[in-house]
Amino acid sequence: MLKQFFIVCSGSDTQILENCSVGEQNKYAGIGATVFFTALMAFIAASYALYTVFDNLYTAIFFGLIWGLLIFNLDRFIVSTIKKTGNVIDELIQASPRILLAIIIAVVIAKPLELKIFEKEINQVLLEQKNNLTLANKNQIANQFNPSIENLYKEITALQQQIEVKEAEVNALYDTYIAEAEGTAGTKLLGKGPVYKEKREKHDALLAELQQLKIENKAKITSAEAQIAALKGDYEVQVVNTQPIINNFDGLMARVNALDKLPWLPSFFIFLLFLAIETSPILAKLLSPKSSYDFKLEDQETAIKTNVLQNKHQREAMLKADYAINDRIYTDIENEDELYNYKRKKARELMQLQADAFYKHQKNAF
Repeated sequence: MLKQFFIVCSGSDTQILENCSVGEQNKYAGIGATVFFTALMAFIAASYALYTVFDNLYTAIFFGLIWGLLIFNLDRFIVSTIKKTGNVIDELIQASPRILLAIIIAVVIAKPLELKIFEKEINQVLLEQKNNLTLANKNQIANQFNPSIENLYKEITALQQQIEVKEAEVNALYDTYIAEAEGTAGTKLLGKGPVYKEKREKHDALLAELQQLKIENKAKITSAEAQIAALKGDYEVQVVNTQPIINNFDGLMARVNALDKLPWLPSFFIFLLFLAIETSPILAKLLSPKSSYDFKLEDQETAIKTNVLQNKHQREAMLKADYAINDRIYTDIENEDELYNYKRKKARELMQLQADAFYKHQKNAF
């Protein structure tokens, strides 16, 4: 039962193989088994690749099954259409486009399986890429908020400097009127005279301005600090909102690109393995000598071709004979007076009818 199934998978003529040796049947069963297991590997590879895309097991299995059946049909077609002619060059020319197609299929099958085989290494590469993307993302978002935050910090610094300058002026006036009272500067008269009072009034007025400036600037600083906190909060929110996009950076294309960053030699050997599997049925047919199955298949096809050519030639001969007979018949009829007089009579009647119709038409026109 299993042997018959693999023979069907090989695309060979089962009726012809039934009359061949057991060894011949086993050969085509082996070719069919290779076709079947290649399609099975294609199903597994496609299911895994599609799972990384859709993230749904049933959807991946469904489309993976369709892809596996497609590969099975292509491989079966490739193997079944290679005919043994006994001429190596003709067979190579015949098989070259099929070998090219087999190479393409091997690449398509091998790549998803490489992604699964090197999954841990690919995850490490993706982790490094995600970390770099996270840092780059934070820097890009920070560039949107940093100018505004820096301007607010500069504004706070300017407000604080205003207070410091005003405090320095107040302290200078304080030292001045104290020195005046002590007699160490100014008029150098000990006691609180008119000059002392004048300087004390200037100090008190400037101190009141300082107190008012502190109140106003403190309110402005508080407002600027609130804006800075709001901007930093917006920055954190935007970082949090964009992080899931980076976390999901593990799709099919990302994994393929990550695989390209790994050493190429292991992937190349895996590709060679699947290339050998995919091309083995073709190579088996090319390298094997022309067997009884090939002779019987050629005999059957030649018989059909001969029969078609005979039928075609017979129809052409019948048509040619029919043309000759018709020519002879019409040549004999051409000289008969009876047929001539009959056609002459009918032609006369037709011309009379045409003349009457033309006359009637012209009469109705006036």
